[in-house]
Formats: sequence, C-alpha cells, structure tokens
Amino acid sequence: MPRSRRAARRVPGSARAGSPASDEEAGSEVLSHCSSASEGASPTEEAAGKGEEQALAGTVLTLLCLQMGSGPEGEEVFRSLKPLLVSVLTDSTASTGARQSCATALGMCCYIAAADLKDLVSCLSCLEGIFSSPSAGEGGSAPAQHGPLHCSALQSWSLLLTICPPSHIKSVLDNCWLKLPPLLSSSSVALRILAGETIALVFELAQDMEEDLCHQDTEFLCAQLKVLATESNKYRAKTDRRKQRSIFRDILRFIESGEYQEETIRFGLECMYLDSWARQRTYQAFKEVLGSGICHHLQNNELLREIFGLGPPLVLDAAALKASKVSRFEKHLYNSAAFKARTKARSRVRDKRADVL
Repeated sequence: MPRSRRAARRVPGSARAGSPASDEEAGSEVLSHCSSASEGASPTEEAAGKGEEQALAGTVLTLLCLQMGSGPEGEEVFRSLKPLLVSVLTDSTASTGARQSCATALGMCCYIAAADLKDLVSCLSCLEGIFSSPSAGEGGSAPAQHGPLHCSALQSWSLLLTICPPSHIKSVLDNCWLKLPPLLSSSSVALRILAGETIALVFELAQDMEEDLCHQDTEFLCAQLKVLATESNKYRAKTDRRKQRSIFRDILRFIESGEYQEETIRFGLECMYLDSWARQRTYQAFKEVLGSGICHHLQNNELLREIFGLGPPLVLDAAALKASKVSRFEKHLYNSAAFKARTKARSRVRDKRADVL
C-alpha cells in the first residue's frame, strides 16, 4: 500500500472533550486516583483494586485521546500521560490487566496524537521490550497469563510501525524483525497469529521501500509458516486450528507471491476495502478499542474517516435513508436465493456414495 494512504498526523479530531486544561486534568486525575483510592484496604484488596482501576484508566485514556484527535490538545494530553503509561507497562509487579490496558493506550494515543519522532521511537522501543522479553521467547515458556500482554504490546508496536518514517523502518528491518519468528512457537494461538500478521506487515513495508529481506533464515521462516498453515495437532482446539490455518495460508501466500486477500468492511451505505496488511492492522486496532461502535465511528468520526481516507461524513435526509432500506420481502427473496446457491455448492462436494445392498 502506498504510504500516502496511511494516517495523516496533524488533523483535528472530530470531537473535543471539553477545554484542553480540563481534559488533561481529567486524564491525570484518573491515573493518580489509582494510587490513592484504595487506602485503608488490606494489601490484597489494595493490589486488586489498584490493578482494576489502572486497567480502566488505560481504557478511558484511549477513548479520551480518540475523541480529542490529533490536534494540539490531544498532543498535550499524550505528552503529559505518556510517562505514567510507560511506568505501569514496564512495572513487572503491576497486574497483567493494567499492563495490557496501558500497552493498548500507549500505542493508540501515540498513533493519534504524537507529533515528535522521538516520542514515536521511544514508544516502539518500550513496546518491543515487552513482547521480545525472554519470557515471550521460543517454545511457549512464557506464563499463560502474559499471553494477552504480549499480544497487546505486539499489536500496538505493529500499529505504530505503519506510520514510521522510512529511515526508522530501515532500522527495524535491519535489527528487529528477526525477533518475531520465535513468537510463532508460542503456546498462545492469538500470539502466534498476531506474530504471523506482523511478519507479513514487515515484509509489506520492505516491499514499499524496495528492500530485500531474503537471507539464510527466510527459508526456515517459510517452513514454519507452512507447518502452521497445515497444522492438525489434536491437542489444539478445533476452532483454533481452523482459524490458524486460514490466516497462515494468507500470510504464506503473501510472502511467497505478494498476493493479499482483500476484505470488505460495510457500514451504513458505505464500504471500505482492507487491501494491505498495514490497513488491516490499523482497522483491527481501532476495532479492538471501539468494539461494536466501530461502524458508527467509521460513519461519523472525522478522525477515523481521515485515517482511512473516507472523506467527510455523509449527510443523508430522511427520504434517502428510507430509500436505502431493503423491504422485508426483498430480504426474503435474497435469503432464499442465497440458501439455494449454498445448497447447490455444498451438494457438489458432498460424498454421494451409492447405497450398498
């Protein structure tokens, strides 16, 4: 994907959550409250409360930054809260949920509001230190509870990679990308899939820069991907095996031939095409934060529409909305035709052995 199609950096957001001073004070108060709200409780209750509050604070800060956008106010809030996010994320004594929430918040807020390359590079370095730590290494030796933390850190790291300048991407290609293949051996299916998608993203960025990643380890990497694309081990859940095989087939096809399986996202009367790994990573990151609200924000949030190149929000009157709705009878005809076509397609591949008398 051409780099010009990626996110614009300094575009005002669609909504402002109050004045700059009040937003910054609100965000700081949320995190500072985590340290004092549980005074008087027992050590166990205090630790639990603090961890839960820190996790919620990270989520609130992510949504706050998303509402404020990439203007000066959002940048100021990110600058003031970044040290707190990094502190919790790198604190091995903090709860896993709090660290996971801060990893997501750090990546998303940096993506939206950071205007200084130093902030971007420092966030990348911090996140890399989480998912490439010895506990996340080969063989799935990391504690099971750390799987979601490593996933959040890797997802945020790969999201920030999509907006890196070419000079820093060159450094990543030279020094960092070989830390990703060992994650393919993780015991967590989510981390294995995310590592595979990140490897595909790195290859895509290398293609954009006309850099060659081929060396002695590439053949071994493709062999690993082929194993994951055809794995049938019974000790893994059936749904996990099916999902893993499907995704790793797409990853392997892209690395070997450069073909990407395009996906269409429909929302309202519009649709958006995910035609690259960078675009897919950006969409998945926002979907992770917004959940079921992603379609509403794609329709109305100017920041997201700017990021995905959708233009200004559509303004439709009542007559246009009514005309766009499909009648119940039309839905019935469509469903009937789809059912008939699906039945025919399945019948062609079913085993039609003759009855043995």
